[in-house]
Amino acid sequence: MPELPDLEDYLAALRTRMLGTTVTRVRIVGVSLLRTYDPPIDAAIGTRVVAVERLGKRLVWELEHPDGSAPWYLVLHLMIAGRLRWAGPGAEPPGRIGLAAVEVSAPGDADAPGGTLLLTEAGTKRRASLHLVRGDAALAEHDRGGVEPLDVEVDGFADQLRRERRTLKRVLTDPRRFAGIGNAFSDEILHAAGLSPVRRTDHLDDDEVARLHAATQQVLRGWTARLRERTGDGFPTGVTAFRDGFAVHGRFGEPCPVCGTEVQRIRYADNETNYCPRCQTGGKLLADRSLSRLLKDDWPRTIDALEGG
Repeated sequence: MPELPDLEDYLAALRTRMLGTTVTRVRIVGVSLLRTYDPPIDAAIGTRVVAVERLGKRLVWELEHPDGSAPWYLVLHLMIAGRLRWAGPGAEPPGRIGLAAVEVSAPGDADAPGGTLLLTEAGTKRRASLHLVRGDAALAEHDRGGVEPLDVEVDGFADQLRRERRTLKRVLTDPRRFAGIGNAFSDEILHAAGLSPVRRTDHLDDDEVARLHAATQQVLRGWTARLRERTGDGFPTGVTAFRDGFAVHGRFGEPCPVCGTEVQRIRYADNETNYCPRCQTGGKLLADRSLSRLLKDDWPRTIDALEGG
């Protein structure tokens, strides 16, 4: 799922291409994508794009309607496999993965080339969603309420952490607490902070909270800058949860870049948590539900037992 750094990369590219443009065509081919019917999606044709923002993990286009009414908003949630592409005028959604195409004309010149924003989604499950809503109140219904992790001060960060007794992994990825953090970057943040993903929020002292706050901002800012530098004036490609340069996420069995210990994982449902047992858990191996159930008494409890075996 695209997370805060990926979405900020998309935003920068979308703003240079879409701000001030007029929507000239909308084509929806993914039947499950569009979740609203009033106003109808074709009513967006003729509106002007006056802002492109992020609302948690959602991308939001503010549309100025010609009749001067309250602003309309296109709200897109890419979910796990949704991705964006930029193409020339008249481009169609690509093949079986194409869900939608939104064509815009450049400002001030009807003959200007403009372009087309394409939405794709890989796989067989269609989870991405698009809403067209009227007014700020309707937009607010899509706000999960989490604070922006790059804006919040340490006291506000601590308040979000300590509202419930939960694991750090769960609270960092809860959109009601923190906006834009998902499975991949929560792993990277916890590794940078040297904290276990299963550490309970009520067990953190003030120094650990400050360390986690600093790591959150450092990792998210660092990766946002890194992606923007890589994309430059182009359009983001290769958006993925598994990146070269990650310390632990998606690197099970590979050496930790800090201490060289093999990165370990906890599997659950369709996700996994990756961590370094020396840097984050004091050498303790966290129980993987599937493997520990299979191995029972042979399950190694520490990294020393694993490496000594």
